[in-house]
Amino acid sequence: MSKLLFIFTVFILAAGSAFASNWTIDKSHSKVGFEVDHMIITTVDGNFGDYDVKLTFDPNDLSTFSVEAVVKISSVNTENEKRDEHLRSADFFDAASFPEMVFKSNQLVKNGDSYIAKGTLTIRGVTKEVNLPFSIKGPVKDPWGNTRIGVDAGAEINRQDFGVKWSKSMDGGGLVVSDEVQINISAEFIQQ
Repeated sequence: MSKLLFIFTVFILAAGSAFASNWTIDKSHSKVGFEVDHMIITTVDGNFGDYDVKLTFDPNDLSTFSVEAVVKISSVNTENEKRDEHLRSADFFDAASFPEMVFKSNQLVKNGDSYIAKGTLTIRGVTKEVNLPFSIKGPVKDPWGNTRIGVDAGAEINRQDFGVKWSKSMDGGGLVVSDEVQINISAEFIQQ
């Protein structure tokens, strides 16, 4: 009986430690993006190609959770170079003066089968409290023996709150670029 109890205990500890550690982002299978309405009639999306994310996550001990994401503004890409240059300019992100956008968590809340990372988002030197809901897929073992998880996150922010003020009104009403920005993150992480 004690041998069976020992095996069961080892199994439980191993299952619990499947998550308990730091995770490194796999950028080749990840995307940090955004969407905005353009002239009320369409949605324009873009992404940032240069970023780093530090993640610590253990679903059995939420107090150990932390995430810090640093995004290089100059890496913005909407597949239109003229628009990208405008986004980097002082009209929007002012990448020369504020080269990074940063999210730092300060709390994790379980929300059914998903989570909410509460923390601060800094854009153009303005820091605001935001909630970033996310879900986890996995863990899975890849063919090379690594443990991986997927994270899907999204939130809506108002760009005006962060000093991204450029705006033009249309004759019939509405804005050329919406104030509301949808943040979309799809990321794959490898356990360290």
